[in-house]
Order: sequence, then structure tokens, then C-alpha cells
Amino acid sequence: CKILRCNSEYVAATLHLRGPDRGAAFCTALRSYSLCTRRTARTCRGDLAFHSAVHGIEDLMIQNNCSKEGPTAPPRPRPAAPNPHGFESLDICDYERSFLYKHGRPPGFQHCAAFGDPHIRTFHDDFHTCRVEGSWPLLDNDYLFVQATSSPVAKGSNATVTSKLTIIFKNMKECIDQKVYQAELDNVPAAFQDGSVNGGARPGGSSLAIWERSPGRHVEIRADYIGTTIAVRQAGRQLSFSIRAAEEVARAFTEEQDLQLCVGGCPHSQRMSRSPRGRGRVPAETARALCREMLPVEDVYFQSCVFDVVTSGDTNFTMAAHGALEDARLFLPDAEKLHIFQ
Repeated sequence: CKILRCNSEYVAATLHLRGPDRGAAFCTALRSYSLCTRRTARTCRGDLAFHSAVHGIEDLMIQNNCSKEGPTAPPRPRPAAPNPHGFESLDICDYERSFLYKHGRPPGFQHCAAFGDPHIRTFHDDFHTCRVEGSWPLLDNDYLFVQATSSPVAKGSNATVTSKLTIIFKNMKECIDQKVYQAELDNVPAAFQDGSVNGGARPGGSSLAIWERSPGRHVEIRADYIGTTIAVRQAGRQLSFSIRAAEEVARAFTEEQDLQLCVGGCPHSQRMSRSPRGRGRVPAETARALCREMLPVEDVYFQSCVFDVVTSGDTNFTMAAHGALEDARLFLPDAEKLHIFQ
């Protein structure tokens, strides 16, 4: 895939174009850029950078009233000095930086989380408590596959918790080798399955990296090449997953990839009420008091905490809900959506 060459030729052709009088020359450069991407379409079909370039060209042509028909021109040589904005090259493995350069604005982001029973906060801010025993996909798109495996929280209980997480970062030619991360109860490693801590030997390998936030309990995986950050935690006898993903990445899936808990939430048949019923392992009022110490706002995180402590009898579940709330505070693009009330 030669999309890097197309990008660099476009940057070189437009560096000197500034102000309202750039019109015709800018449209010529965009048509040349479009022609170059069409020539690479066959080899670049599954490449995020390629699709970003195609959409960016379409948007810029509409914004600048450029006709798709018209002259194209060879790129001008790039001047030796950096441009006034300090952007010397389009780094294809820095998603946020390249998006800002192409679109003139930062990308949008979405947040999803799975913690506790498990409780799912979807990319669309829906909130479900799920029965989902066995393995279920949280994400399944062109760039990421995330699978959560659940088991009963206690013998004879309908409630389940996440006991294993598998995360696959799919191959991206310019940036990373395919990498697999796997966490299980009492084994939250600060490395991928092959023992590495980054995306490999490719030029953009450092754009995927694992950071240990708390030994054996909390890791953060930064995938800068797709504008995505993932947190994996263990609290008590359960694992939790949180993600901040670029909108473009979160939406990059086909109709066949329709079962994703982060996108559609739990299937209706697998949804549970968060109102504790029957005799719990901890009295509801005791659970409420414990949860209120960690979660003073009585939102869905608080409700989930009470449900989990009552159902499991494990007071460590207060930490699971608190950790999920802290991740949301970091990852949510809109702070006003932090608390959900149902």
C-alpha cells in the first residue's frame, strides 16, 4: 500500500497554498491526491490511513467547491524549511495528528466499558446488566477484536463476571504487526502474548504500547495509530474493560459483525434488572453504605456496585465500579455524560 506516497505528494503540493486565492490550485492538488489514492485502492482496501484519506478528500472537495473533473498536476517539490504550522510530515501512525491535519479539527471519540456483573456501557451511552455466560464479543471491527469470557459470580447464581479478556490488534502494514493481549483472573500482564510491549519492529511499532499502572492489577494499552486507549483492571474476582476509541474506528465494521456488546449492548434475552431480589449474600443497606463511600453520586455505577456486592458478597466490587467510573472520567469526550441515571 503506497498511501504514504500519496499523502506526502499532497502535502508537498499544498504547503505553499494559503489564503482565499488558493482555490484553483488547491482543487488541482486535491484531484491529483484523489487520482493517487484510486491507483492504490486495490492494495490499500483494508488500510485505515487509506480510508481516512479518501473521506478527507471528499470533505475538502465539497468544502472548497472543487469539481471532480478538471486538470491534475504533478506535486511541487517540498521546500527545505518546515511549514508555518510546524507539521513537517504526515505521520500515518499518529491518528489524532493526521486527522487534525486533514480535517482542521480533532477527531471525535466514543467510550465503552464492561465491569462487574458484567455491566455494559455502550458507545451510545446505553447501560445494561448482562447474564452472558460464556464468551461474547465486546468489539469486532476492522482494527480490533475484543472478547470477554464470563463465568458465574457464585455457585447457583444467575449473575456472571468477566474472568478472561482477549484483545486482538489487527495487522496494520505501516504501523504494527498483529498483537494479541490476554488477561485472566490473577494474571493481568504488562505485555502481549508474544512477550513484547509494543507493536513490533515496523517504523510505527511504538504507536502501540502497554503501560503498567498497578502491578498485576491495572494496565493501559495505547494504540495511537488508531486513536484508541484501553484500560484493563482486576478488582476482586473479576476483570473490567474500558476503551476510548476514535469514532471512525468504532464504526469500522460490516453488517456481518453485528454482535458487539459495545455497540448494541446485551441482547434482550440476556439483560437483567439491577434491583437485588431475594436473599443476598450482603444486606442491601450494608451494600449501599459500602458503595456510597466510593461512589457518592447514586447513578448507574452506584446501582451496579450495590447489585454486585449484594449478589456476590465480595466488597471488592466497590473498587470495580469505582475504577470504571474513573476510566469514564478520563475517556469520555463529554464530561456531562459521565453520570447516567436510570
